[in-house]
Amino acid sequence: MINRNKTAILLLTVGLSSAAIAQDKLYSHTFALGDVKLLESPFLHAQNLNVETLLEYDVDRLLAPFLKEAGLEPKAPSFSNWIDLDGHVGGHYLSAMAIHFASTGDRRCKERMDYMLAELKRCQDKNGDGYLGGVPNGENLWKEVKKGNVGEVWKYWVPWYNLHKTYAGLRDAWLYGNNEEAKVMFIKLSDWGVNLIAALSDEQMESMLANEFGGMNEVYADAYQITGDKRYLTTAKRFSHKLVFDSVSNRVDNLDNMHANTQVPKAVGYQRVAELTYEQDYTTAADFFWETVSLNRSLSLGGNSRREHFPSEQDFLSYMEEREGPESCNTNNMLKLAGGLFRMKPDAKYMDFYEKALYNHILSTQHPEHGGYVYFTSARPAHYRVYSQVNSAMWCCVGTGMENHGKYGEMIYTHDGDALYINLFVASELDWKEKGIKLTQHTDFPVSGKSTLTIDKINASDAKLLIRYPNWVPPGKMKVMMDGKDYATSYQPGSYIVIDRTWRKGDKIEIDMSMEFHVEELRHHPQYISLFRGPILMGSKVGNDDLQGLVADDHRWGHIAHGSLVSLFDTPALIGERTELIKSLNQARPTYNKPLHFEVPSAFVEERHGQLTLQPFYEIHDSRYMMYWLAMTGEEFKELQTEKKEEERLKLELDKRTVDAVKLGEQQPEADHRFKDEKSSRGVHNGQSWRDAENGGYFSFELQTAKKEDLSLLITYWGYESGNRDFDILVDGELLATEKLGGKWNQSKFFDVSYEIPKAYLKDAAFVTVKFVPHNGHRAGRVFRVRLVED
Repeated sequence: MINRNKTAILLLTVGLSSAAIAQDKLYSHTFALGDVKLLESPFLHAQNLNVETLLEYDVDRLLAPFLKEAGLEPKAPSFSNWIDLDGHVGGHYLSAMAIHFASTGDRRCKERMDYMLAELKRCQDKNGDGYLGGVPNGENLWKEVKKGNVGEVWKYWVPWYNLHKTYAGLRDAWLYGNNEEAKVMFIKLSDWGVNLIAALSDEQMESMLANEFGGMNEVYADAYQITGDKRYLTTAKRFSHKLVFDSVSNRVDNLDNMHANTQVPKAVGYQRVAELTYEQDYTTAADFFWETVSLNRSLSLGGNSRREHFPSEQDFLSYMEEREGPESCNTNNMLKLAGGLFRMKPDAKYMDFYEKALYNHILSTQHPEHGGYVYFTSARPAHYRVYSQVNSAMWCCVGTGMENHGKYGEMIYTHDGDALYINLFVASELDWKEKGIKLTQHTDFPVSGKSTLTIDKINASDAKLLIRYPNWVPPGKMKVMMDGKDYATSYQPGSYIVIDRTWRKGDKIEIDMSMEFHVEELRHHPQYISLFRGPILMGSKVGNDDLQGLVADDHRWGHIAHGSLVSLFDTPALIGERTELIKSLNQARPTYNKPLHFEVPSAFVEERHGQLTLQPFYEIHDSRYMMYWLAMTGEEFKELQTEKKEEERLKLELDKRTVDAVKLGEQQPEADHRFKDEKSSRGVHNGQSWRDAENGGYFSFELQTAKKEDLSLLITYWGYESGNRDFDILVDGELLATEKLGGKWNQSKFFDVSYEIPKAYLKDAAFVTVKFVPHNGHRAGRVFRVRLVED
């Protein structure tokens, strides 16, 4: 393993010099995106489609919030979707233009990027203090924050998160787009931020950072690397949220029920600080976070979270029950974290994860025809996903989706001194200009595990090649052949095979990896499995009934697949011995003319489901699908049906009756329902989040009614509450019920209580506000979930 610690300070110096080129300006050991040319593959298709998709967006509408906030006349109106977060997609789009210009050389992307920068510069100049942002009513917010009123951030939709996208867009326009004006604008904005928080105490910062702030620590670490000015490093560290940092830097996992993509960018920032300073606590924090999430909190596709939150271990089964599975943004940031850690220490484990998440999640989140982006990828058997429309959806995962498909060449190859790392098996050409080496990788991976590396040009004949031995290849089943010698024989999975020799033009290395089927179990619930062929998650289409909202409109919750859920007992289960199933699949041949399609052996599936075909999950679109399968013996399946079938029926019946619902104590569901509170607190009990309010406080939220009038509130409580817990439940200010929870049931389980809403409360109402108010000397709650259901 090559030691990179000694080169850290040198690399920082190089990053500060004008001699540095492309991504090496910030990201050591990486090649410029333009130096890696994708050849025919699903990645090339996705990249090219994404360019055309991006060019359909109305740039003036994306710029509107910045002009409006600067007091300039917008040239077009803002997009109405996610209007309270106005401006965030504009920052992502600027990044995407720079990234796709770098990766494809398409001048149309550069023209868009330069136009945006010119307009944004007008805004920054007009503001006069370095500020540049689209945060709605941002001027008033930032004035209050500077005065120390940090609680104001809770009255806005994650304003620091929003602003981070502007910082990142300017940085990327310089980093990938080589626009020097963008760097000047980035530093001006960085100076504004330094001055804004300068007088805030550590306690005020910590209070403010409980609100989602994206990767603000990351961009300030970048500003430090660009300039060498330690003010920016200090600021990056001030954005290290201690609630998370203090835990993970001591290798303690405190992520249960936290909003997942609030936390992942924090860890990306820890990694960037560690990369520049090699401070041990930052290195530990970044690496432990990655290890925890990638190994203990991710699903088979490499993604994480349900309802945008990390479930507790007691609640891991909810992945199989919820519509809202892993969020694309999370995986975008986990790839950043894995790539950054690999730059610091080239361990194959990071690239094993990177490959898995890249193929199975990121590649799968773009529709291969119209280019729409996916927000949630449900893991529930026989559910589906929905896609964005150009100039309609302004979801966070639209923003990261804009960037994702231009960065496929980023980690295929990396370098360190005279060492060239072959990390991913993707058809591509590399031009290592500094060494005078050109290399082509010809491969049909993942159709087969074969790849050929050809040296097309060589000036530095002493270069080492290090080829990843993936962890999914069984020991002894990888060959790396050159001139009759197998270089892989003394290596094990999860390592790099080193070829150190004198190179000549025309040299070829033949790689052959066994692509075998294997199983991954759902953590804590081994009865649910995913099927893999090599690193590729294999799914199956299971129908296209009720694909409600398949291509989303601009509804606030259009990113959620609202179509009906299918009973787990009506989805295909794999009945039989797993070892026999895998043996049968490994002996099977692909279906005719479809090299990655395999029939599921009929002996393992009930006849009523017909013939099922396994195919790469990244190919499955516009369909319900199987990612996880119930897998057990026939006797075990019968026992499960006896025990759970009626419970499952009741859950689905309730789901059909539910008009709207909010999970209390979770950031995103509360934000989605315009949550408000005073003297309120939240926590987790028995794996479920809750909310209550103390004497003199309250909490409230909005629920949509769909203009229905025969509705009730169904509220979930814990059955063993004690103390003074008398409170009122109000609907639009009218008393609905008074509840007394203290000693009501004295049973350690959850109870659902229904409260019928008078029709007069609902007449002509599209939304109602539900409010919980404690009686004098009492607390309101704990409340776990509230549903608005049809009677």
